[in-house]
Order: sequence, then structure tokens, then C-alpha cells
Amino acid sequence: MADIIRSTRDYEAWLRRHLRRELVVKDLGIKHKKMCESPFAFLRATYWRWAETVLDVCPEAATAAKVLAVGDIHLENFGTWRDADGRLVWGVNDFDEAAEMPYALDLIRLATSAILAGKSAALAGNFCTAILRGYDKGIAAPRPIVLDRDHVWLREQVAVSDKKRDKFWKKIDKSTWTKAPAAYRAALTAAMPERLVAFKTARRSAGVGSLGRPRWIGVAEWRGAPVVREAKAVLPSSWLRASGERGTRIRCGEIANRRYRAPDPWYHLSKTILVRRLSANNRKIEADDDPAVLLSAEMLELMGFDLACAHLGGANRPGAIKRDLAHRKGAWLQELAERMVASVEKDSAAWAAAHECS
Repeated sequence: MADIIRSTRDYEAWLRRHLRRELVVKDLGIKHKKMCESPFAFLRATYWRWAETVLDVCPEAATAAKVLAVGDIHLENFGTWRDADGRLVWGVNDFDEAAEMPYALDLIRLATSAILAGKSAALAGNFCTAILRGYDKGIAAPRPIVLDRDHVWLREQVAVSDKKRDKFWKKIDKSTWTKAPAAYRAALTAAMPERLVAFKTARRSAGVGSLGRPRWIGVAEWRGAPVVREAKAVLPSSWLRASGERGTRIRCGEIANRRYRAPDPWYHLSKTILVRRLSANNRKIEADDDPAVLLSAEMLELMGFDLACAHLGGANRPGAIKRDLAHRKGAWLQELAERMVASVEKDSAAWAAAHECS
């Protein structure tokens, strides 16, 4: 197993081969600093490293039934959007690393992120129990998580305050406007509410794991107010690279629009460019802002539930998953997640030491 410094160098060389001149070198520097912040931030930034190490650390997971999985799942990979009927929906909202893999890997990564964010090994069992309880319920009765009528407690948590709305628009207004490359302009044009509406473009730096990949926003004045679209480059999942699979198929559009989801109608993959709507009304809960909410049993159970819905939407293999779960005895998820916590913390410490992170 390569050390984290060599692993990062090799991964970024892979990024350069794919993106060539489009690689945003400045954002890689930002990512390197974020990798210093905490083991949780390190986990978010380094899915490629997870893909390289997880089956070495947790070989028992390799036999789990394969599904089209999220891959880069973690506590902050959930949020809200509006579906085609205007209903408020909550669930997984980032599928950039989706690939065929053992379903258990998504559960292990979600549990690992909870333990790292909670900074309490004593609560690991509670976190894993809640996630598995929700996953079992989702396998038994999958359905989208629509907040217009149900889940009142969650609707209250994701309500967008005036302060957050103001912050969103101030960030948009501070953008440095410059012309996007032709492929991104074409993707943004197709995503606008009217094809001929004029818009301006700017680079956008966001997220953690995708830093280094180009993102562009298009902002138009349309019927009395601004509308915002984002276009970003997506690549084949790092899981394919790490597992030695030769495929280059990008699966994010497929998993995002599956049968047990109320999909975001603005989420669209055009070749290697993913377009989505940005809005002050969309909300995700971040670990730094609301850790108690994210780590509550109710929230973790709902995360597990939605993960099951994502797994069942394509191959629809509840029987295979149920049989595998039945053979996994005791605190299996806690044991494997704690192993990955130790692995992530070791890599995080090595990275911090090499970069003299304060």
C-alpha cells in the first residue's frame, strides 16, 4: 500500500492526464490545506485513497452483494432540492464517484464519517445501529424522502434562514466574471429556463473532494430575478482506477434518477459535464454548523434509509442484500468502520506531519 504522499501524487497525475489544461491547480492547493483540517475533512477530500485502501483494511466487505453505489458517501453528502412537481425532497445529492461495488462499502464509509465527525469512539455503536436500522427499513420499503408532508422535524432543520440566503447571493455577486470555455457555455445554455436568455459566467470553487476539477456558473436575470446554473467536469469513478477495472462509464446521472428517488429535474449529465441548478433555497447541513443534528439517531437512520433507496433503484437486489446482511453477525459495521477510522486517522496524521499543518 502506497503511503499517502505517494498516493496523492499518483492520483493528481491521473487527474492531469484526464483534465490536461483544464486542471485547476490553485484548487489543488486549497484541497491540500483542507486535508490538514481534521480527519473528517481528510476523509471528504480523499475518496481516491479510500478506494485504494478499504478492501485491504476490510477484506470481509469484498463478498457483499454488488450494487451501483454512491462511493463517496459521508454525512455532508445529503441535501434538499425541488422535484418536477415543486416538492421539497431530501437525500444523497452528490454521485460523482458512483460505481459498481459491494453495497457494504457505502455503509462503512457513512459510519466512518459519523465516527470521525462525532470525535467519540464511545458513540460508534449508536451511530452504526441507527444507520443499519434505517438501511433495513429502506430495503424493506424503499421510497423517496419528500418533506412537503412527512418528516416535519427535518423540514424544520433544512429551512433556509435569511442570513444563509443573503450569504448565498453575496457569494454569487462577488464572482469574477469571465468567459467559460465553449463546452461549459453550451451545457449552461441548455440548462437555462429559456435557451436564448443571456447569462454571464464565472469560475466556482466549491466542495472538497472535487477540488481541482473545473466548475463554472452561469447567472442570468430571468423574469424578475436571477437564476444560477453550475457546470462541472466529472470523471470516471476513482473506484475504477483503484480496483483496476477498465471501464470509463460515468454513472452519476444514472444513480441520481433511479426509481426510488424524486429526482432533481435540473441535474443532468452531458458527456463529461454535469449541470445542476444552484439556489439559495437548497440546503445541506454541515458538520461544523449543526453536528448534533447530523449525528442524531433520527438523522443517521434517515441517511441509512436513503442509501438503501439508492442501492435498490437499478438492479433491485433486496434479496441478495438481505441474505448478505443476515450473515453479518454482531457489531460488524462498527468493527469495520472503526478499522477505517484508524486507517484514515493514520493517513491524516502522516499528511499533516509532512505538510507541517498547524
